[in-house]
Amino acid sequence: MEWSIKYHPSAYDELSNLDGSIKKIVLKGILKVSANPKPQSEGGYGKPLGNKGGNNLTGLLKIKFRNIGIRVVYKLIEDENTHETHILVISVRSDNEVYNIAVKRNDC
Repeated sequence: MEWSIKYHPSAYDELSNLDGSIKKIVLKGILKVSANPKPQSEGGYGKPLGNKGGNNLTGLLKIKFRNIGIRVVYKLIEDENTHETHILVISVRSDNEVYNIAVKRNDC
């Protein structure tokens, strides 16, 4: 099963604004995860989020880029006809800011 990748408009802007070498690392990671974006408990690469800093992020997953301090938060849209990875946030991990943004964008 092939998963398509969709970007929240602001996440696309965040990706575009990354330095070239950082952008390559993030894109490579997103492509790797999109091969199997489901949670690790289901054999995928995704790391599930629950409550972070008082935010309910249930149903969202993250990709951590430890060496560069970037977090990507995404959600999966899946039914019999659709298999999409929606990238909500691509941001530097700064306290819980990335998670606060994810909550807002998930509601859109």
